[in-house]
Amino acid sequence: MLPKKEDKIKEKKAPNNFLRFTSMATQMAVIIACGVFGGIELDNYLSNQTPIFTLLFSLLGVGFSMYMVIKDLSK
Repeated sequence: MLPKKEDKIKEKKAPNNFLRFTSMATQMAVIIACGVFGGIELDNYLSNQTPIFTLLFSLLGVGFSMYMVIKDLSK
């Protein structure tokens, strides 16, 4: 018996789990790296002795990336 046309469409739409999780990890790394880079640049611009903005933006980047991962996993 030949597979139905609908079954072929469903098979094509299902994403590969390896690619899905790899893209999530890459997205997390980019978000965190942007937060750290932005914090470093802001600390340098304001001539801060302690890297307050680097710490703050890196933590915000981690929090935002975790939010994005949870949002993607709930789909």
